[in-house]
Amino acid sequence: MTSFKRVSLTLMIGCATAALSACGADDIASPGEGVIVLPSPTPAPSPTPTPTPGTGAGVTPAAACPTIAGSAPLIDRGTITGPTGTYRNCAFPARFTASTTIAKVPGVIYSLDGRVDVGTDQGAGSTGNNVTLGIDPGVIVFGSTGVSYLAVNRGNQINAVGTPTQPIIFTGRGNVVGTVDDNSSQLWGGIVLLGRAPITDCAAAGAAPGTVACERDTEGTSNALYGGATPGDSSGSLRYVQIRYSGFVLSSDRELQGLTPSGAGYGTTIDHVQIHNSSDDGIEVFGGRTNMKYLVLTGAEDDSLDTDVGYKGFIQFVLTIHRPGIGNGMIEADSNGNDQTTPRQNVRLSNFTFVMRGTTPDTGAAILLRGGTDFTLVNGVVVTPSTVPCLQVRSASTVQASGNDEAGVPVFRSVVFSGCTTPFVGSDGVTADQVSTIFGSGANGNNSNFTSTLTNTFVNGNGEAAVPAFDAATLNNTAEQPTTAPNRLQTTTYIGAVRDASDTWYRDWTCNASYAALGSAGGNCTTLPTT
Repeated sequence: MTSFKRVSLTLMIGCATAALSACGADDIASPGEGVIVLPSPTPAPSPTPTPTPGTGAGVTPAAACPTIAGSAPLIDRGTITGPTGTYRNCAFPARFTASTTIAKVPGVIYSLDGRVDVGTDQGAGSTGNNVTLGIDPGVIVFGSTGVSYLAVNRGNQINAVGTPTQPIIFTGRGNVVGTVDDNSSQLWGGIVLLGRAPITDCAAAGAAPGTVACERDTEGTSNALYGGATPGDSSGSLRYVQIRYSGFVLSSDRELQGLTPSGAGYGTTIDHVQIHNSSDDGIEVFGGRTNMKYLVLTGAEDDSLDTDVGYKGFIQFVLTIHRPGIGNGMIEADSNGNDQTTPRQNVRLSNFTFVMRGTTPDTGAAILLRGGTDFTLVNGVVVTPSTVPCLQVRSASTVQASGNDEAGVPVFRSVVFSGCTTPFVGSDGVTADQVSTIFGSGANGNNSNFTSTLTNTFVNGNGEAAVPAFDAATLNNTAEQPTTAPNRLQTTTYIGAVRDASDTWYRDWTCNASYAALGSAGGNCTTLPTT
């Protein structure tokens, strides 16, 4: 389901900007699935809004912006004021040309005036690391304009590592000046990681997938290239990070999402990341090998987790919660129509809790597997409205048992569905009966007629605790990734993302919403921390 605000802004941009696609009611697609022409943002000092009652208390502005390493300095944009105080607004340069660290400085907030690049593209066949952007715990960065986003180019890295009590926050300007609420979204672009790991769907005709000749441009004319032949490539680390109100509309059917790992290798570390109120997907993975752990995806308006173009990876501990009445699927997995291309997508997902509240998803179900994807889901809890099927499988290639780089039909172990009156849907050569057989309710710990006993929306109750867990560690594949790769799957004794009330991995480094009360000491997503 797409919000009225999202549709309205899409139509305005599509009509007003000649370089973008013409107005029309198209399905939502994501960067990398087509050519996108970005408008050229014009950096400008952030205006100071008219103070609201109470504004000015709390934070006081620093006298000047800090100095950073490299020839491209921070840009002093004056001050910006909101409910939490007044900050010195220090804009990132358009490109970081040398390794540097963004420090947490009292009274300083950082901003993106448009697209900000970390280094320049080093090419698919390059080795090593050129520029590293470090970001210290507690730093707040906001997008000044809708087309603001951070692109970490191939052969460069980001090292944004917060702490459980000092997360790093990326957000939009409205969050700073106090104009957001629990339904706000699309205030800025998001974070794009561009790596040198194998992908499919090469831009060049005749290029062999998974080789240095196979690369794609995430943003069409914006020259954000990804892909290569280095599975262990590292785009750096994102840990204890919040990405709020992202997913800006670039054209009538093209959007950025919260986090876009594109060709990122298994040397990349992504864990303890919250994507809040993205107007597109929470996370969309375009190929590569990166693993992810401890994800909180709240309020995505399209899919919470979308995987494409030959992605092979391991994901564990995922909590997704829709806004009431808004949101498409929890998972959309496909290979963009190249069903038999290798590397074939193969995702292993364990310990997830999906609380779906969108009632008319474009995906047709909470979980959509299509396009020849291989997918294994274990130790999961899926709760949907009664009108929404839990699982849809499309295309015969998705259920084939043999072929090039083929892992077999989708696998489910210790997964329970609650709420879906019609749990299974098949299409494009797959029947609902085939989908039902693949899921195998009543065997392997699976149950398509489960009654949820979740407490506090997402914490396991007695019913979930009684379901035997599958040993996810047995899914780790050393032929794809070494045992030293970050965030490989681990053994648990429970299903779902949150074992019980004593399991609080999701707290404090996240932010709260009225529809997702995480119990975090960090406060509500609509405000900013002042310490």
